Amino acid sequence: MQHKTRDTLKNSMFFSAFLGWGQRNGPFRGLLCYTPPMSNEPSIADFAARIRSNIEGVFLGKTGVIDMLIAAFLARGHVLLEDVPGTGKTILARAFAASLGLSFARIQCTPDLLPADILGVSVWQQQQGQFVYRPGPVVNQFVLVDEINRATPRAQSALLEAMAEGQISVEGQRLPLPEPFFVLATENPVEFEGTFPLPEAQKDRFLLSLNIGYPGAEAEALILENQRRITHPVTDLKPVAAAEEIAPLQEKVTQIHVDPMVKNYLLALVDATRKEANLRVGISPRGSLALYRAAQAWAALHNRDYVVPEDIKELALPVFRQRMLLSSEAFVRGVISDRIIESILDRTPIPEYRAT
Repeated sequence: MQHKTRDTLKNSMFFSAFLGWGQRNGPFRGLLCYTPPMSNEPSIADFAARIRSNIEGVFLGKTGVIDMLIAAFLARGHVLLEDVPGTGKTILARAFAASLGLSFARIQCTPDLLPADILGVSVWQQQQGQFVYRPGPVVNQFVLVDEINRATPRAQSALLEAMAEGQISVEGQRLPLPEPFFVLATENPVEFEGTFPLPEAQKDRFLLSLNIGYPGAEAEALILENQRRITHPVTDLKPVAAAEEIAPLQEKVTQIHVDPMVKNYLLALVDATRKEANLRVGISPRGSLALYRAAQAWAALHNRDYVVPEDIKELALPVFRQRMLLSSEAFVRGVISDRIIESILDRTPIPEYRAT
């Protein structure tokens, strides 16, 4: 999947025509005819299908959530799972890690958790006559941070550098983290006793914020049947992907084509959040980049090497949700950020595409 600029596409056999470029229905209305190139390389869609099928063996009825998780991983982002207890947040994380075959560590957050418990610590070795660094759980490829809002801000801040830069600083030394590096954090949004709300800088480090929700009746019936055993079915999962194939796939995601028309639609949504009266703070440039990268991964999951406006619209909610600050008036009135995002999506015109 090779990235092509608009000028390159004009000279390509895969580009047919732009019709009505903003002439009839406003600046975002146009018609794009684009035929994706064929490739014999293993597709991202095939990789995602393997992971999805493996996870759905133990995490039932939530295909959309699984796909969002895979997209965030391929976009080299991190995910925050927010939902009530018992909806399977931890099981989903364990199933995802087991399917990828990556080194895995779990951090169970509590108020007495210290940064050293996350990053690691140097221990004096009498025989060697020196301090030897013992890595903490964050020095793994897949890190589950369970109930992150139960950790103090001091402990939460230990994850900032790791999530943003893929490295940690211990005793003045910078240590690179293993690749790929992925953080999946969970939090309970309905129980506030003994919790510490995530600071905005921390929330902005997550590419997506996902809600799992309750399963359907049929899926829940299967869950009950599958639990007629001593151990959880997630312990039976085997890797269906090799660690060495992940980096090339993540590189392919960055090559997914995003046309200027689609970029303008993305930027229009971002600009609308900055002008929204119910928001104290709109989406930052980091949020714009997060939506851009997530849309590329989402398109790849659907076996396309180009992004369509519907990809942007589909991902706007999980990307924007944790990045917006309500105004005091909106908070008092009980306005929620999801409704504001939906309102912005409804009133922002979508470019018309036709892919062949």
